[in-house]
Amino acid sequence: MSSNTSLPLNKRTLTVRDAVFDLLRELGMRTIFGNPGSTELAFLTPWPADLHYVLALQEASAVAMADAYAQATGNAAFVNLPSAAGLGNGLGTLYTAFRNQSPLIVTAGQQTRSLLLYDPYLGAERATEFPRPYVKWACEPARAEDVPATIAQAYAIAMERPRGPVFVSIPSDDWDKPTVPVHARRHTWDVAPLQTSIAELADALTVSKKPALVVGSEVDRQDAYALAVELAEQLNIPVFEAPNSSRSRFPEDHRLFAGFLPAIPEHLSDALQSFDLVLVIGAPVFSFHVPGKAAIFDSGPRIFQITDNPLSAARSQATDTIVGSMVPALNGLLQCLPKSSHKGPQIPRLIVPVEARDPIQPDFAMQEIARAVGRDIIVVEEAPSHRPSMQKHLPILRPKGFYTMASGGLGWGLPAAVGVALAEKQPVICLIGDGSAMYSIQALWTAVQEKLPMVMIVLNNHGYGAMKSFSQLLGTSEPPGIRLPGISYPDVARGFGAVGVEVTRSSDIYQALQRAIQREVPTLIDIQMDPNAGDLY
Repeated sequence: MSSNTSLPLNKRTLTVRDAVFDLLRELGMRTIFGNPGSTELAFLTPWPADLHYVLALQEASAVAMADAYAQATGNAAFVNLPSAAGLGNGLGTLYTAFRNQSPLIVTAGQQTRSLLLYDPYLGAERATEFPRPYVKWACEPARAEDVPATIAQAYAIAMERPRGPVFVSIPSDDWDKPTVPVHARRHTWDVAPLQTSIAELADALTVSKKPALVVGSEVDRQDAYALAVELAEQLNIPVFEAPNSSRSRFPEDHRLFAGFLPAIPEHLSDALQSFDLVLVIGAPVFSFHVPGKAAIFDSGPRIFQITDNPLSAARSQATDTIVGSMVPALNGLLQCLPKSSHKGPQIPRLIVPVEARDPIQPDFAMQEIARAVGRDIIVVEEAPSHRPSMQKHLPILRPKGFYTMASGGLGWGLPAAVGVALAEKQPVICLIGDGSAMYSIQALWTAVQEKLPMVMIVLNNHGYGAMKSFSQLLGTSEPPGIRLPGISYPDVARGFGAVGVEVTRSSDIYQALQRAIQREVPTLIDIQMDPNAGDLY
């Protein structure tokens, strides 16, 4: 802590560093994620004792940790990266944070102002252009004394819906310059939709003979999970999960839960074609993965959408789109709706037990994971080829109970699990493919240093299973470069100080998981899967 920070603000010379730290305290941002470089030293020294610096061993991991931490806490997270190349290393997970609509303040060091004219080593030319278009706003303050106010503005923009990352480039000699205090200002983030639009939607739902509800990630992002359940129960209609959802949406054991919509145009159309009205809340209409003909847009039901994302609204194929935040929109709709006359469907969640056999099958592995971890566990997932098995045998039953990447880019899952565990202070399960694991395996070191109650389950099919499934789906031959032999994940885990366990028999999965959950140190469990099993859809 700097020598003068114990004095009242009006009795000490306030530096840019002091003013930024004071602002972060007011904003509730006391955990800082980073990977240090020389252009960050002036920010990092001296470091205040009341702020928690979380060290990641690579910049992409730092961004992913902050992304998931922001999602779990509901507040913006602060990331500090090295200039230029360091920011470049973090761009993959920054793209994922943008797609996740996660509020981040990403800062990167810049060379000193006196050297910028001379193309210096570690200088970032046109620094604010580098992370675009995957930040909402980017700025390099014109003067050192403007840095605290810029951070305050960055926070407001990151938190404004739809939320997302922002970027600030800060010359390294700015931190010790004098400035004035900048205080956090109060903002209202939710935007209520037009009441006439909500009333029209309520009228359409009332006269509809066979409506359905589709729920997406914005519901959980905006703490509207319980309202979505209340809406479904008041309407008494089936509920589907939107394609490619990245958060918890709806309790998957609920009597109205009808299942998961595929990201294939023809299959999604088949699932929804029999309804006369479809209400999509908190999701695009629709997020597809493969090309095809979506007949639902030509001769299907009337589609309503509620979203807080104007760009999603502009691109929407919905018949009617209402732009607004989830909580005021759903509260308004509930107030307008009469008691439903629909005969509610009874859709029992039938989970058919799977028999153990070796080599280990995905369905059995997910069944054993569900049996070991219980209802309240938090799952962070990055195992695309095993997602159908997870959806069948590992139901998500709580808000903020599930996180995955909205971008489709690998390398986010393990550091994201670290971020969630830091925020929630309770056990977190990271389900990850062996291909995904190697993108950010060094995040295990951070989990060990932070003493996090985390279990990393590597679903090891010795290759990029999603690529194999996708090539089969498209009717192509297997491409080169998708096999991954010769990696010992337990040995890698032990090298970082975690416990490493290999499971080769189905009968050993449950016990290995129970032991891992009871440990006070992170555990990696390498489950040797049947390499020919698993599918995308």
